[in-house]
Amino acid sequence: MALELVTISFFVLVSFPRRNPTALEAGVKYLILGALSTAFLVYGITWIFGVTGETNLQRITAAFSSGKIDTYAATFGAVLVLVGLGFKIAAVPFQMWVPDVYQGAPTPVTAFLSVGSKAAGFVVLLRVLQPFLMLPNMQRLLVLIALLTVVYGNLAALPQNNLKRLLGYSSIAHAGYLLIGVACFDGRAVIFYLAAYLIMTLLSFAILIVVARQTSDEISSFDGLAKRAPFLAFAMLVAMASLAGLPFTAGFFGKFFIFADAIAQKQTALVVVGIVTVACGFYYYLKVVRAMYWQSSEKTDKIPVNALSRVAISALIVSTIWLGVYPQPILDALKH
Repeated sequence: MALELVTISFFVLVSFPRRNPTALEAGVKYLILGALSTAFLVYGITWIFGVTGETNLQRITAAFSSGKIDTYAATFGAVLVLVGLGFKIAAVPFQMWVPDVYQGAPTPVTAFLSVGSKAAGFVVLLRVLQPFLMLPNMQRLLVLIALLTVVYGNLAALPQNNLKRLLGYSSIAHAGYLLIGVACFDGRAVIFYLAAYLIMTLLSFAILIVVARQTSDEISSFDGLAKRAPFLAFAMLVAMASLAGLPFTAGFFGKFFIFADAIAQKQTALVVVGIVTVACGFYYYLKVVRAMYWQSSEKTDKIPVNALSRVAISALIVSTIWLGVYPQPILDALKH
């Protein structure tokens, strides 16, 4: 119920500019696919209840471990639940709503959607998935979804010229990295990655909001930004470096902990594919950096940044670098 309340709120926020046909189209697409995902989720819960007679997760775990249930029916219900949650976290092949909704929604809503929806989905996934991993082949299915999500998200982001769509496909790729942590079932690594993703995504969208207000959300709008707004260009450089996973940024330690878990669990395929796709990410993230620092622009007008925006962006820059240099406080907080 809590997850659905979050999702319904996003339906309203995405289509909030009622006179904007693009936002309305995005809202309708999100509504239809969100309702479909809810149907899968509720139907899966129904099957689990039919097999175990329980909705309490601890009792479901006890029922699964007893060996007295219909394993095929329980696996079918678990797959349906995984499909429903896959829509929420934008995992492949349930990600088809992401690019259009991200581009059509107002930019502040897109920023909130990219972080809030994903965080809620992964928290529920971590809470719900543990008993289901006792079922046969569930972990293999999760590994397969993680591989498909990482590969699709990074490859689809390569040709994008619109920054909001690029960040949309990027969010799919990051969902794949998070799923690697879920497949290894290390909640600490997943929560740390979510915290890092929250900071660096909010930073990139905060800059996009300021720049798009003056021009548009195309990557070409960032041409020559280093001369027009050096502060914004540096902030976007930090955000893109962190999203790509460069050292001394929050994104580096996020990926490091995820891959360390995969190595410890001997998930060789996840490690190899993850490292190769990280290299793909360098190309499309640094495409934005190239536009800011190496591309010339006919526009010479300065982009003003008000004091509140400057303070917020500065705080996000410091947080991104701080987590990349000294992540221990958050790791200590996650021990329990």
